[in-house]
Amino acid sequence: MKKLFFVLISIGMLLYNAEILSKNTSNSSLSTLFSNATENKLFNRAEIIKKFIGNNSKYNSEFAFIIDMKILSGKKRFFVYDLKNNKIVDQGLVSHGIGSQTKTEGELIFSNEPNSLSTSLGKYSIGSSYNGKFGKAYKLFGLEQTNNKAFARNIVLHKYSKVPFDEQDQPICKSLGCPMLNVEFYKRIETLIDNSKTNIILDIVY
Repeated sequence: MKKLFFVLISIGMLLYNAEILSKNTSNSSLSTLFSNATENKLFNRAEIIKKFIGNNSKYNSEFAFIIDMKILSGKKRFFVYDLKNNKIVDQGLVSHGIGSQTKTEGELIFSNEPNSLSTSLGKYSIGSSYNGKFGKAYKLFGLEQTNNKAFARNIVLHKYSKVPFDEQDQPICKSLGCPMLNVEFYKRIETLIDNSKTNIILDIVY
């Protein structure tokens, strides 16, 4: 009877461990799939940016900034992309406009209209800096029909102390339509922009 008892206990432990291993493998696979999907998406956007830049010496052909608004706001979705070597070299958190928020977390809407307080999709040219309400900020010039009112809407790239540095499960604070970065991460982005002799492309996608 004791032997039967120990056999049943052993079988139970084996089944339990197998279930845990299966769950961990499944979660790992999903994580890898998500990562691969993101990398593929960024690669495709980078190819579009390269074609747009072409031989135009006005724009930086070394790297670009890509924001993937499909990624939840608490996760890193602002990417510095190396256009020459086709790889992500830095990433951080970025807020979207409060007007883009919907009742469903992770589902956003976008607008190019004044007073919409929304994020606008599309490629931007990062212009000169100025000192404003949030300190040093960069003017953004929309290059597409979906964002060509950005300058008139005062949409700029800026920092904000309430944007966290580390990833979190909860949504982060919203902006009034601007891409808004964490202060520490912004320093790294600021250095790249200031050291660039040509305009950097910022591409916001969904």
